[in-house]
Amino acid sequence: MSGEKILVEAETEERVKAALDVLKEKMIKRAVSLKHLDISEPAQSGKVFRIFCAIQEGISQENAKKITKLLKDEGPKSVRAQIQGEELRVSSKSRDDLQSAIALIKGAKLDFAVQFTNYR
Repeated sequence: MSGEKILVEAETEERVKAALDVLKEKMIKRAVSLKHLDISEPAQSGKVFRIFCAIQEGISQENAKKITKLLKDEGPKSVRAQIQGEELRVSSKSRDDLQSAIALIKGAKLDFAVQFTNYR
């Protein structure tokens, strides 16, 4: 579920928060959603303050079930969703139905980041 971790450390709590802001700005410039980050609170370790940022990869079972329920309730009838490990596979015979399902998921206010890929 979680991939790599980023460690931000500085002399004071204000500096470590400023460094975290710089990290967020760099991620925004690269079009990476900040919802991928799981940021911990600043913790003091000796004379240094540290913030651990875990990068979330994949989708949890609970979040996959939320999207599946959303597609069943509000999505096109021909769309089928399958949970495959840390992925959610959505399939349909019609491209238009898949595009409307993508628009529905993008329009939903989800508290986690979603990414769409096509394996055709």
